[in-house]
Amino acid sequence: MAGGQSLRGVDAVVVGAGPNGLAAAIELARAGLKTVVLEQAATVGGGCRSAELTLPGIVHDVCAAIMPLAVASPQLKDLDLGRYGLEWITPPAALAHPFDDGSAAVVTSSTAETAASLDGVDAKAYSNLMEPVVRNWSSLAGDLLMPLHFPRHPVVLGRFGLRALLPAATLARLVFRGSRARALFAGLAAHSVLPFSAWASASFGLVLAALAHVAGWPLVRGGSQRLVDAMSACLRDRDGVIHLGTSVSSLDELSEAGLVLLDVSPRQLLAMSGDRLGSLTRRRLARFRYGPGVFKMDWALGGPIPWKAKACARAGTVHLGGSFEEIAQSENAVAAGRLADRPFVIVAQPSLFDSSRTGDARHTGWAYCHVPSGSNADLTQAVEAQVERFAPGFRSGILARHARTAAAAEAENPNQVGGDVTGGLNSLGQLFTRPLARLVPYAIGIEGVFLCSASTPPGGGVHGQCGFNAAAAALKSRRRRSADAG
Repeated sequence: MAGGQSLRGVDAVVVGAGPNGLAAAIELARAGLKTVVLEQAATVGGGCRSAELTLPGIVHDVCAAIMPLAVASPQLKDLDLGRYGLEWITPPAALAHPFDDGSAAVVTSSTAETAASLDGVDAKAYSNLMEPVVRNWSSLAGDLLMPLHFPRHPVVLGRFGLRALLPAATLARLVFRGSRARALFAGLAAHSVLPFSAWASASFGLVLAALAHVAGWPLVRGGSQRLVDAMSACLRDRDGVIHLGTSVSSLDELSEAGLVLLDVSPRQLLAMSGDRLGSLTRRRLARFRYGPGVFKMDWALGGPIPWKAKACARAGTVHLGGSFEEIAQSENAVAAGRLADRPFVIVAQPSLFDSSRTGDARHTGWAYCHVPSGSNADLTQAVEAQVERFAPGFRSGILARHARTAAAAEAENPNQVGGDVTGGLNSLGQLFTRPLARLVPYAIGIEGVFLCSASTPPGGGVHGQCGFNAAAAALKSRRRRSADAG
């Protein structure tokens, strides 16, 4: 029994109804298994939910808002979620990076247009850096979204890795001469939530820029909740069942199920597993490193954000941090456990492209900055000062605001340990071997039990691949056990 729900006759149980848990459940149900999802919250979604956080009738995305990896995920795309009401909106520009002089670098689907927004000396350098990645994206995606394996396209992946595995500071210095291109790359690489001296921090900048050119940085019409609602409908179409308000504190509650997949953090796994995990595995899981947290803000606005750089109005996402050096200082401070004096702020403005979120002339703003793990600091003033810096008059347009500290994020969603929204530190040692260095990283050493959260490869982001990959590993294990028994 789990939360009062009988699991007799159930082939597979998935704990957690975030995008990864739902992806795992769909894959199991597609294989013909009677599948049940148990979610402790009152709604599905995890970090992919929407709610009226400020004023009645105004929809905000609680965590994830802009989802380039979702449209890049081959298996998520294969579900054809449009049949269940999912509609993507792709802004004309994926990203704008404004500067204090009132200009901005802009990333669009065109590498040439993007290059033209940089210093002349770096236009060709940007094209030379990104065009091979864009050209080979279909080959790269299949390898990058999987755990460690012999690559299907080793030459393509090897060439990409020569630059992707570098520290972001090193790549920016080697490739670009001007300040605009370096600043643009800094904002992209900062999504790694790593100091720019860290190996592989450049990979995040390269992947996110490539996705902007290949697929754009889209948002979901009506709010991110619509994505997980569509996934839930897809699961139910395959006779899957979802029980909300159902918590699981021990794996013993799931003993009736043949397969168990857990969309939880390693910390939660340790609490649930009791003495069923070996002592070595427990010690290794206890050493799993979580990343910094985020301080998140949502605004109800009387009108669009009044950017000095008009190009920002074309972009779904705006990076606020000015120069490479300023962004680097911000991320270095957080990595050292300090609050940044001038935090690097990521802003999304979904209502510019999706009026259904307000239903009238009002607008929404979404923003976050990185903070030390578990921080309870309220950075409202610092975040709004960064927006005001590049959009004078912004504060006068605020109708209502909602702020959430990193500590509050974990209290609301235990998967976000310390407010970490990426499932664990994105260090080189944890990128492909999270949470344990195993040939099958989803297997945790308990027969029939697998981890499918963002704490497994390929890590954070809304893409469902952790769930798809874990379900494939679980099904393979089940077939092997059946063959051995036969």
